[in-house]
Amino acid sequence: MSQKDNKYDHKLAVIIVNYNVKHFLEQALISVEKSSKKINIEVWVVDNNSVDGSVEMLRNKFAWVKVIVNKINVGFSKANNQAILKAKSEYILLLNPDTILEEDTLEKCIEFMDNHPEAGGLGVKMFDGKGRFLPESKRGLPTPEVAFYKIFGLAKLFPNSRKFGKYHLTYLDNDKTHQIEVLSGAFMFMRKKVLDKVGLLDEDYFMYGEDIDLSYRITKGGYKNYYFAGTRIIHYKGESTKKASVSYVFTFYRAMVIFAKKHFSKKNAGAVAFLINFAIYLRAGVEIFKQFVTKAFLPAIDCILVYTGLILIKLYWEVNVKNSEHYYPETYTLFVLPSYALVLLLSIYLNGGYDKPFSVFRIIRGAFIGTILISSISNFIDSYRFSKAILILGGAWAALSFIITKLIIHYSKFKNMDLGQDKNNRVILVGNEDETKRVQKIFFSAKPAWDVIGFVSVTKPSNNENHLGSVKQLAEIINIYKINEVIFCSKDIPSHQIIEWMTVINAPNIEYKIVPDETNYVIGSNSKETQGSIYTVEVKLNITGSSSIRNKRLLDVIVSSAFILTSPILLFLVKQKKEFLLNLIKVWTGQITFVGFSDHEHFKLSGVKKGIINPASIFKSKQLDKTALRRLDYLYAKDYTPYLDISLIIKNIKKLGRKPK
Repeated sequence: MSQKDNKYDHKLAVIIVNYNVKHFLEQALISVEKSSKKINIEVWVVDNNSVDGSVEMLRNKFAWVKVIVNKINVGFSKANNQAILKAKSEYILLLNPDTILEEDTLEKCIEFMDNHPEAGGLGVKMFDGKGRFLPESKRGLPTPEVAFYKIFGLAKLFPNSRKFGKYHLTYLDNDKTHQIEVLSGAFMFMRKKVLDKVGLLDEDYFMYGEDIDLSYRITKGGYKNYYFAGTRIIHYKGESTKKASVSYVFTFYRAMVIFAKKHFSKKNAGAVAFLINFAIYLRAGVEIFKQFVTKAFLPAIDCILVYTGLILIKLYWEVNVKNSEHYYPETYTLFVLPSYALVLLLSIYLNGGYDKPFSVFRIIRGAFIGTILISSISNFIDSYRFSKAILILGGAWAALSFIITKLIIHYSKFKNMDLGQDKNNRVILVGNEDETKRVQKIFFSAKPAWDVIGFVSVTKPSNNENHLGSVKQLAEIINIYKINEVIFCSKDIPSHQIIEWMTVINAPNIEYKIVPDETNYVIGSNSKETQGSIYTVEVKLNITGSSSIRNKRLLDVIVSSAFILTSPILLFLVKQKKEFLLNLIKVWTGQITFVGFSDHEHFKLSGVKKGIINPASIFKSKQLDKTALRRLDYLYAKDYTPYLDISLIIKNIKKLGRKPK
């Protein structure tokens, strides 16, 4: 196998486009490095304006990688093209950052391409984070007929049919190499001279569809695309996008419309466009309905239970205490009690009653605050001033019914009654003793509730009491100890062995995660439809918690409402009066927040909107450099409480007319 064509400086260029997946990128680069030891290779990472520290990580840990840093997110196609134009290699591999290669993946792909000069592109066998084969490893061209079968579920219903199964070529053996039509953008191995002939990725596609378009042009250019079963990769799939989201549905299917208009006849393109647009709104409608039902079902049940309980309490009180079946007016049942139920429900929600894992304390606190609030309001409205006893009993019933429903839900999922813990993870570590000890510290820091049963050795036997056996006994150990989480230490285990064990065990209830060499995080993915998990010893930011985000928004609404009502007085305190009023409206409507970060872009992933003021507003900005400002931002995010916002707002009330940044 020749290492270098005279035309090229390298045999292979690996190109990775990154957007805010620092940990996955690091793991991917480690696997690329291991897989390229015998190859003359160049590696390019194009960063699309990440704010998670990806570029800093690249420069500190992978100095040999060539980095292109974009000031904005230019999309997948354009970012890849930037590196392709600079690459000087015989072969080009477009690789997703959420992938792991086997140690010989690159060698085997080069050997196949060298031996098949007619091959323009190559894809490989891909598995998700649970060891399940990903059907997009091999795909057919989405013609109008194929698209119809895919969109309306016939492909899924008849996977072995050559007629209906063309989208993912499900009738072809996954373990054999085949000629195919479409490669997956997660792993596209191509000849540079073919790209020079047929063109690069079409930049009309921002995300999705560009792999189909380029694959089609490769075949139109007289070359063949192959699905190569001789090597495997892990593709966590879904780390940068949520596949079930409405935005994904629109983006993906509209990419298909672009493809149809480019490559099909006007008649066929029109049919495909109509079909796909119909599918877009059908799927989007279904997703919106599913999300609504998912989010509204439990609160609706809770509201019905609370309201029903209040009615029963009222009936009992009328008959047994007031000695009159119609003591309370009809409006009490039709309007007052539903209002009680809604206020109690809202109070429990705002106090974190729906946050997971469920908390009995948060539920009781919410019911108590809701009861006090209703009692306080009813004192000011004569027509709503009814029995305090019913109100107190109703609050108690609301807390009890909430707890009962949450216990039922929790037990149905996890078979235990501990609301404070989502599930009892029984974990084993696979690796040699020294590395497993280090990894266990990560878990104690990040997930102290997890039950680490012990470790399974790879090469060295151990007399340690936590040693469960050798890796040859892995399946048996999983069964005996009822393990539901396996953590592989990649320092001690080649990636091809990790993939082999994941696919051989093939247990749907087992989750797999990997610790990259000497890193302080653990990566995994439960399915190809969900985001991967990252557990790290890095300090957790309080402000990113769901309760903190909700409390911050609630505080913004309350304070902006109070400031709007008292604005005739407050206007004397602020300099930019018009801007102050506009800011209050923007805060009230959720466009901005009172307190944000001094460097919003750096903390963009926290979910906090741009703020009028920031943690450094009490100082003169000229006194603080960028490092000091970021440190203040970090401390604010780490130690966030609503009281911190209140304190900053009071101290900086004169500055609330500033332009948000």
